[in-house]
Amino acid sequence: MYRTQKLIFSLAIAAAAAFSIVGCTRQLSMEEEKQLRSKADELAQKFMIVDTHQDAPWRLRKEQQDISVRTPSGDFDYPRARAGGLDAVFMAAYVPPDREDDGTAYTVAEETIDMIEGWAEKWPDKFVLARSPDDLRQQFGDDKVSIVIAIENGAPIEGKLANLKHFYDRGVRYITPAHSKCNHICDSSFDEERKWHGLSPFGKKLVPEMNRIGMIIDVSHVSDETFFQIIELSKAPVVATHSCCRAFTPGFERNMSDEMIRLLADKGGAIQINFGSMFVSKRVNQSFARRRKHVLKHIEKHGLTGEEKEAYVDKYVQEHPIADADISDVVAHVDHVVKLVGIDHVGLGSDYDGVGDNLPIGLKDVSCYPNLIFELLKKGYTEQDIRKICSANFLRVWSDVQKTALDLQSGG
Repeated sequence: MYRTQKLIFSLAIAAAAAFSIVGCTRQLSMEEEKQLRSKADELAQKFMIVDTHQDAPWRLRKEQQDISVRTPSGDFDYPRARAGGLDAVFMAAYVPPDREDDGTAYTVAEETIDMIEGWAEKWPDKFVLARSPDDLRQQFGDDKVSIVIAIENGAPIEGKLANLKHFYDRGVRYITPAHSKCNHICDSSFDEERKWHGLSPFGKKLVPEMNRIGMIIDVSHVSDETFFQIIELSKAPVVATHSCCRAFTPGFERNMSDEMIRLLADKGGAIQINFGSMFVSKRVNQSFARRRKHVLKHIEKHGLTGEEKEAYVDKYVQEHPIADADISDVVAHVDHVVKLVGIDHVGLGSDYDGVGDNLPIGLKDVSCYPNLIFELLKKGYTEQDIRKICSANFLRVWSDVQKTALDLQSGG
């Protein structure tokens, strides 16, 4: 019986491959689909899955929940993570842009890092902190979720290279220079103001220092001009930890153009695909743009700030829902990168808990990675391809960033 099932599965894989030179697909029979889904579940547990951007810390700053058990809301908790095969995740210590204005950015980052570290202290049987690719490899397979700390928005650096080193020593392994507004480092893709036309004078000092200490540069959220300047200055590969392809969302600067993806790959970096519906679907993106325009106009008109602003945004979003994208839209972005620059420069950066409820059908939370693997198998991706997408590509890039730092520190 086992040999018969194995033969059926082998035929299913061969049939899928015959009709799917990566990016094309066909209808599967019920038996073929069953076999592929079983294989997807197997690979989700067999391969290390690294997700390079999630925002559970920000969600939990607003509403404390016990993530060691199934939570009633949100996208991440331990049971769902392990059910989905998630082994390692970069948790973002997000700092709102207005915290640079009121001088509290550093404090917010410190408090959020404290909270993330507290997960491993409170639930050591479920979460463990990691600071290197070797840590992740050693921790893989022990049924814990490895947590790596990141900072989203470089405002907490406060123009001091000493602060960069401080955060590195605390375990932060990538920094997104800006978020939705320009800051003292660079311009943002979401901000119409282009104060620096790329990097600020301090930002131009920060990039080589990030290279020197081994801090990954995350080019998600930065303006195009900032991206091109970072690519020119950086001696190490850079990563877009939660971005998608602008080819599908024309005019949406937050996603990356084909030219940018090529330069990223030429530098040895990777684009980690964001699961958010507004990132992967043109239809959804345009709806988001209209909603965002209204929200910003209202905030400006009424002078809303802080919690009052957040409350209005949350209420308006709930009252004006937008139809979801589909998991196939996410796979289309993976396909696009593979066709553009090859299989070695793409990975997963879901942005779970950072894009609200507007997630694609089939990718609603961290239990859903097997669904994505199934879709990749269905399109003809090999096990080796999937291993690269799940973690190997990013681990290679991270290792290269570390090697560059060692060379620079030794005078190379």
